[in-house]
Amino acid sequence: MERELKQIIRQKIIDALAAPVPGHTRRDVHLPGIKGKAMAVIGMRRSGKTTFLWQCLAERQEAGTPRDALLYFNFEDERLAEMTAQELQLVVEEYFNLHPERRDSKSVTFFLDEIQEVPGWETFVRRLLDTEKVELFLSGSSARLLSREVATSMRGRAMEVLVHPFNLREALRHRGAEPKSPWTDLPKAARSALDKYFRAYLSEGGFPESQGVPMRDRASLLRTYVDVAILRDVIERHGVTNPAALRWLQRHLLGNPAASFSVQKFFDALKSQGLPVGKNTLHDYLAYLEDAFLVRTVSLHTASERQRMVNPRKAYPIDPGLISLYERTDRANLGHALETVVFLELERRGCEIDYVRTGDGYEVDFFARSPAGGVTLIQVCTDVSDADTYAREVRALTAAAAEYSGAIPLLLTFDTLPPRPPLPAPLRWQPAIAWLLGDELPRKPR
Repeated sequence: MERELKQIIRQKIIDALAAPVPGHTRRDVHLPGIKGKAMAVIGMRRSGKTTFLWQCLAERQEAGTPRDALLYFNFEDERLAEMTAQELQLVVEEYFNLHPERRDSKSVTFFLDEIQEVPGWETFVRRLLDTEKVELFLSGSSARLLSREVATSMRGRAMEVLVHPFNLREALRHRGAEPKSPWTDLPKAARSALDKYFRAYLSEGGFPESQGVPMRDRASLLRTYVDVAILRDVIERHGVTNPAALRWLQRHLLGNPAASFSVQKFFDALKSQGLPVGKNTLHDYLAYLEDAFLVRTVSLHTASERQRMVNPRKAYPIDPGLISLYERTDRANLGHALETVVFLELERRGCEIDYVRTGDGYEVDFFARSPAGGVTLIQVCTDVSDADTYAREVRALTAAAAEYSGAIPLLLTFDTLPPRPPLPAPLRWQPAIAWLLGDELPRKPR
């Protein structure tokens, strides 16, 4: 049996080293620059984790690493279904049998995809980091490779690399429409074309397989993604015993993006519908949905942990394309999609994200602290051409800026025309499309 497994592994290695790098759209994903750590690539199903592994492989090859020092190995193979943690060493031994000159003298990189299919893989990875000169990339289904599990099972030996669906720039790149200049430097015709793409992106989202797919087929595809994630990453994984309540929670969160969410209120709503479920169970279900990367939540910005716990959170789907699947009202969801996209971009940029409620009760969408420590107060709005809307958004942002004097107060709008009248100091404005495309954020004056 072991001899047969060796032959299978050896042939997979030979085939993998000979395989051409698949074509892909380059992703703007941050890789931690820390030596000696495994890179655990995590994220929602179908967001492009495997493609990102190939991108990392291609970048190393372009930088001069020989192709035979870059091994992509996929464990999602029925012939490896009974593989044990001890047998994982066969992958290492068969590789170095084929390339003995690389052992202990030249560094190699292993890209181990779907490694979570092998029970006990964590101990193998830790030992491999300790005993071989290898750089490791790990990826797999979020059903078994979750943020909190990477943190605990790898005991500080791995760094998380979160892959989202395409952001706006990546979606444009995928379509061959990525701008080569900042939005503010583009001619009017180019801006108009980008505005059209932007509106489509807010509706269609950024899952790679859904790009350019007709609306009916795209809806079916995205609904399949959600159903598989719910079944495999939540119900089967956690042994959920009340799937009806879970489904109600999932539909509510995906259908009400950017809205305040309280477990207590949702518990009361289910109770009124005759659907009994415990509050602690609902807290667990919310955590499971976040673990599966279906939703992300934001808490109130406060120094009090108790206040963070008792105040409602705001929930966002992992992709704006999921909103239209579950929103059952006739209202336009452009504003909700825009706020969702801004939140996801902040997360991609590594920000710590909260929302703000001022002493006067006004709310600002995001309190975002960048990895460098700078703070930005961000209010998102479709447009502020209506006088009442202008007054409401300016009032909230002004109140928050007074309470957080060290922050940059920024208004982002879908509308690309400057607000009229101009915003009062110290408030700043940018078109959301320019901010999302990475145009430099206005700096706070010294």
